[in-house]
Order: sequence, then C-alpha cells, then structure tokens
Amino acid sequence: MIQVLHIINEVLEPVRSNSPETPIYNPNAFQFLNQSENLNLGDHRVRTFRQRIVIEKKESVFKAEGRFTFFIPVDEGFKPEPRPNMIDKQVIDGHVLPNEVLFTSPTLANVEYKTLVFSDNLKVTVSFLKAHNKVYVQSNTVMGDSNHPSGVVLAEIVKGNIPVRNGVVHLIQRPLMVVDTTVKDFLESFKGIEKEDGPVFKFYETIRDFGEDIMNTISYLREVTLFAPSNEALEEPGVKQMLQDKKRIKEILKLHYVKEKLTIEHIRNKTINQPPLSGKSTLGVQTAADRKKLYFNVVEGPRGNQTVTVEGGGVNATIITANIAATNGIIHIIDRLLGVPYTTVLDKLKTDPMLNSTYFLGQRRNFNDQLNDTTKRFTYFAPIDKAWFDAGNNYPSAVKKLFMPEFSYHTKQILERHLVIADQAYTMAKLRELSNDTVKLPTSRDNLKIRVKESGENEKYDENAIRPEPSGYILEWQHTKIRVVRPDVECTNGIIHVIDGVFFKDSDVRVTGGASLATLAPHLIMILIAKWQL
Repeated sequence: MIQVLHIINEVLEPVRSNSPETPIYNPNAFQFLNQSENLNLGDHRVRTFRQRIVIEKKESVFKAEGRFTFFIPVDEGFKPEPRPNMIDKQVIDGHVLPNEVLFTSPTLANVEYKTLVFSDNLKVTVSFLKAHNKVYVQSNTVMGDSNHPSGVVLAEIVKGNIPVRNGVVHLIQRPLMVVDTTVKDFLESFKGIEKEDGPVFKFYETIRDFGEDIMNTISYLREVTLFAPSNEALEEPGVKQMLQDKKRIKEILKLHYVKEKLTIEHIRNKTINQPPLSGKSTLGVQTAADRKKLYFNVVEGPRGNQTVTVEGGGVNATIITANIAATNGIIHIIDRLLGVPYTTVLDKLKTDPMLNSTYFLGQRRNFNDQLNDTTKRFTYFAPIDKAWFDAGNNYPSAVKKLFMPEFSYHTKQILERHLVIADQAYTMAKLRELSNDTVKLPTSRDNLKIRVKESGENEKYDENAIRPEPSGYILEWQHTKIRVVRPDVECTNGIIHVIDGVFFKDSDVRVTGGASLATLAPHLIMILIAKWQL
C-alpha cells in the first residue's frame, strides 16, 4: 500500500471513552453524538441537538460514509427555551459541509463553503472567522425563506478538530441559522468571563462603561444597523488615549449605529455600478450623532471580489464581517473605530475615491506636500471629481489647461484658494456660526470670502440647481451656490470639507482660442474611468 505521512502543528486528540465498559473505536458522527456522555468532552454536552436530529429523522446525514465537516452546538447554546424548537430539518443540514474535512488551523478565514442546504429556495454557506486566538464559525443564509431569515449567525468553536470516521466534528457555542436575538443581545452575549475575547467584546465594554443610554436606545429600536469595531480596532494607541474623554466617546459611539436596516447587499446596490462623472456621491446615511452621516464605498478587487468601506467622522473602515442577523437589525464588524482620525489631510486625500482629481492636480508644484505637516491646522474645501468636470462645461478652455503640466502655476493658485491654514481647523458648524454675514478665511492666495447656509434656510432653487440633502450645508461664493457633500472629514492635522463645486473664475486662467467638451481635461476623464473600472 502507498502510505502518506502528514506532519501537523498540534496534537490531534483521539475520540476515546471515559468508561472501560463502553469502548468506542473510530465512530462516525452519529455514533459520536450517541455516545457523547461517555466521551472526554469536558463540560460540554450535546443532548439537545442529538434529540432534534432524532425527532427530525436526520440520523442518516451523520451516519453517511464520506468526507464531511459537522458543526454540533452544545446544550448551553439552546437557551432561551424556544430555541430548540427552531431546529428543523433545514437547520440541521445547515450544520453539515459535504465533501470537505476542515480543521481549524489550515482553513482560511472568510472562505465560504456550501452546506447541505443549498437549493433554489434556500442557500446557506459556512465560513471561519479567526480573532484573538479564537476560531468562530459563521453561517450565512444567502437566500432565506419565511422560517429561515437571511443573514449571518456567529458561533464560537468551543472544542474543535474532533476526528470521526466520516470527517471531523467541531463543537460550537450556539446553533447556526437561528436568528432569535436582538442587536443588544448579540453584544451582551460576549460579556461573560469566558467570552471576554469575543470578536467585539471591547466595543460592548466601551458602550457599557460610557454609553448606557445608547445601549438602552438600541434595545428599543425596531430597526437598527450597528457597525461594531473589532477588538483590535480598540487597541490602537490613539483610540486608547481618546477613551479617557468621556464626553467625546459618547458622540463617537453614536456614529456607529443608524436607525434603519442596512444589509451589505443594500449598501452595494446603492453604491456600485455608478459610472464616473455620474454626479452621484457615495451613499450617505444619517447616524444617531447630530449632523453626522456614514458614507459607503464599494471597491472592486482584482479577482472580482468586493470590499465595502464605511467612513464616519473622517475615518475609513472596512467591513470585515457583514450581515450578522438580529431580530431588530443587522451588525457589521469593522476594522477601525469611527470618529478617531488616524490619517493626515494628505493621506486622506490620496485614498478618497471621490477626490482623485483634486489629489492629481495637487501633485503639481508639490502643492500636496504641505498637507502632511502635523504642526499646522488645515481646512481644505476639496472638490469632488464631478466638480472639476462641471467646471469644464462652464469654462472648457481654461479647465483643459489646468490639467496640462505647463499650466501648473495656475492650478496651484486655484488650489490655494481652497486651503485655509490657521491656528484651528474650521468645522461647518463653526463656519455657520461665523457667517451670519460673509466670513473671510485666510489662504495663501487671498482671503476666501464665503457664506455658509443650511439647506432649506430661505433658499430658492431653480429646476436645474443641485438640491441639497436635508440638514446639509451650502456655500455661497462669488454668487455661486456649492453643496457640501461631506462635511467635517476629520484628519490628524485638520478637516476636509468635500464639496461639489470649484472656487474657479474664468479670469483665473488666460487662454486663447476655444476648446470643445470632447477635448476637455483628458487626464481627468482617464483617471476617473480607470479608477471606476478598478
């Protein structure tokens, strides 16, 4: 016989009986369940799940010869009492992976495997999540039905890698596919002594210590989406320092939930497939924090995979575990705490998908270099890509020149008008407070004279004007109204206000001859299309 040796990184504990009167040798998964009381499983018991298998007549699934991965919930995970009755045939099948024998260490995280429940009417996948030296399994009901809601259910593997004749068994903290807890319950499920290294325990701890009223609010909401930072996100040095400021942390915590249900599919549908220059900004959703929104973006990877990011208070975070389902909403685990800036104005400008052209133009004559200076405080009114294109519609010859290297001097002058350098960075609320009349802000070129108004504040717009979002800000400059798309994007050395217009006058660039829209700013169009396709 050809023999194969596998060298592994830990001891593989054999399945053995505690009693010499009941010897067990190489059992299949059902024999393992049937004899579990006689096995060395520590404090874990699996009677309830075994009972449901017998009631639903699913023994054959666990007796079948072949290669399987079985996830067996322990008895402790069947509380509260109605939960056992939710374990039907489909839920049982959702705990079994056919044709796969997956051990925890070598299995990659976030790779989805089809369960036995994968048909035209109901589709469930399973993947592993690894955090804080713990391994979790998450079921994702991609397509649900009336008895099995869509969404992710997360369970810790409390005892893994138990070999059986037809595969491997992992004992898990609670049943998969069963959605019967609120968002608050999900957070509180990690408060026990043994669960203090759960994936979002530190976030729960922060809410418990600083935002008890927030927890109460979340519990009463009928629809809520919570963006819960991972434990690693709360261990960042800047975050630890900020946690000393009790007043600020309350406002930051409010940035992390919205009073509506936002699945990852909803976010993607609202933000993806928008061509460049469409004029549509990323999806903005009002948070529980006053005048603070979350903005989303979908980034296409080289292999067609999609990464969803969320920005709040100037911080861009990635959703690393999406669609954890609750009875009153959704939880997404993110990799950063929102509202605590960690990038300079330059770094934020460089990575923001809406500001490609402003960053590109600022590379001329080293204008951008100053934006990395942490000894200064900047207020940067940064035009979105479409703002430059719209300026080209109004001033085709002039804007075309701005994207040519030989006219970089004019480009630098125009950008200087957008950048305020002072002893403080100005929020939109502060500017609104100062600008009952026109406010003058110092720039390297001249004083920037603007008025700040809020949408709906005695404003009249013609049919072709851009209508501001509710509770938004409008800048008045040179008889032009410019909408603030995203106010108060905080950075470590200032604030960016993302605007949908350019502080540009026809006299800024003296040119001769004409230019058609077809020849307008070829660099801009190429940049935007390339970024969109990526």
